[in-house]
Parts: sequence; C-alpha cells; structure tokens
Amino acid sequence: MLEIHGIEMNLMTREEQLPGFTADFPYIASCSYLDTYQAPIPWHWHNAVELFFLESGSIEYETPQGLVRFNSGSGGLVNTNVLHRTHVIPSWQPTIQKLHIFSTEFLSGHPGGRIESTYFLPMTSDPSFELLPLYPEDPEQRKILEQIREAFCLSEDAPGYEIRLHNALLDIWFLLYQQYESQGASHSGHSKHVEAVKTMMIYIREHFTESISIEEIAAAANLSQRVCYRVFADCLHVTPIEYVNQYRLLEACRLLLGTSLPITEIAFRCGFASGSYFNRVFLREKSCTPGDYRRKWQDSSKTRQ
Repeated sequence: MLEIHGIEMNLMTREEQLPGFTADFPYIASCSYLDTYQAPIPWHWHNAVELFFLESGSIEYETPQGLVRFNSGSGGLVNTNVLHRTHVIPSWQPTIQKLHIFSTEFLSGHPGGRIESTYFLPMTSDPSFELLPLYPEDPEQRKILEQIREAFCLSEDAPGYEIRLHNALLDIWFLLYQQYESQGASHSGHSKHVEAVKTMMIYIREHFTESISIEEIAAAANLSQRVCYRVFADCLHVTPIEYVNQYRLLEACRLLLGTSLPITEIAFRCGFASGSYFNRVFLREKSCTPGDYRRKWQDSSKTRQ
C-alpha cells in the first residue's frame, strides 16, 4: 500500500497523478496521512473511481453539490471524473484515510456487456451522482465499510491476490449499486457546468504565471463573462479571480517548501504583481506570512525526522 503525503497533478491530462496505476492492473491502494500534506488539496478529478475509508480523524469532501462530512469509521465512493477536494477538520487524532482507486473496467468485464451496462454505467454515466457517503450507524452501510477495510488487508504477495482483490471489490460494488438504487439520483443542476469549469481550470493552470482576465478565462470555454461567473459560483463556490488566487497560492506553497527561492521571486513566478500584494493575499488566506509558513513546515519536517 502506497503511503501518500501530498497530491501531484498529471501535466498532460491535468488530472490527479496516480503512481503505480497501470493499464494491465488499473488499481492502487494508498494510505493518505492528510495532516502531513504541506499544501492544500486542490480541486481535481480522475477517471478512476475512489473508494475510501477514514481510519481516524475527520474530513470534509467538497464537490459542486456541496460539503459532506466524514468522521472516523465512515467512508464513501467518489464517482469517476467528479470534481472534488478534501478538507481536514483539525482534531486531536491524526487524519488517516485509506483508498482503493481503480478503473471500473477492472471489475466490469467486456465493454458493452451485460455486467457493465446493468451495474456500472447507470452509476458512472449519471452526471448528478458525485459522491455516495457511507456511515457505520446504518447497518447496511456498516457492512460495506467492513468489507472495504477487509479488502485493504489482502496480501499482495499471496497467491491469487489479483483474483481475490477483484472479487472483493466486485462484491463491494454490488452493495454500492444497491445503495445507489435505493437512494436515487439527486438530479443536481450543477452537473451541466462541470465540463466547462474543468476547461477553464485547465486554462488557469496553464497560464497562472501570467496576467489573466475574466474575458480570457471565459473564452477558453466559449462562454460569456456573465456565464463564467455563474459556472464558477455553481461548481467551485468562488469567483474566477478567487480561484486564480487560490491556484497561485497552491503553487506558491509548493515553491516555498520545495525550494530556497526568495519570497519575492516566488511571488512573481506565481503570477502575483508584487511581493507586497502576494504577502497580503497569503496572510488573508493562510493567516500567516509566506516566511512564517515556510519556517513552520521546515520545523515540522525536522521534527518528523
């Protein structure tokens, strides 16, 4: 099982990078120590589905449909290509999340076959189905959570590991399908905007070092400025400029912790017009200066060592 201490983006597809995920075995198991993430988890998506269990701590998942809280012992499923990000809720416990991340093709068999069309496509092709929460207070959901945990315990070195894992995940998927069927689709109006906002997010990620106007962001998705504002509000709950600044701060955090570059140079590299403006935005969003942020994480890294 991979130990994860941060999130990386694929520079070609702009999706989350999934190390160890291969065409012949499109599955990875990971254990994320979310308290050790030095940079915030950005909005992202991936073609694989995300099946998770929260070992300890508390988190919130945010999607275009809103926020859902998960406490220790709960879990859930994030559908394919869903925009999402995770917020850690501070507590006395470490925040540890275990994840099965896999392509549905790993389980569904022949493309276009009966298994795929009956038990997979109704869920994965439903644009209103973003997240299925699972809580131990519900007896049926508790059973699913137990099976998710047990699947992490399968030994990769044991004979037939791939078959046993496949069967365990297929059993879990059928139970998830039953939950989906019983709950029904949410029919959220946000889904129609998601592809447009992804296109604009990619444009921002490719041009964040430059001066970016609302007109340019909107044009990337062939939208008017008015619709651009509405799409960002509906899907990401921020204005386009607020998202630009969030992304610039994310990249600035990476440079503050991964390099010894002067803070003023980091400001210019991340598209801020001046060092003083960078300091003001950073202080407002992070409640500390860039220098304090760098020292804090450098000191905590030394402590962990």
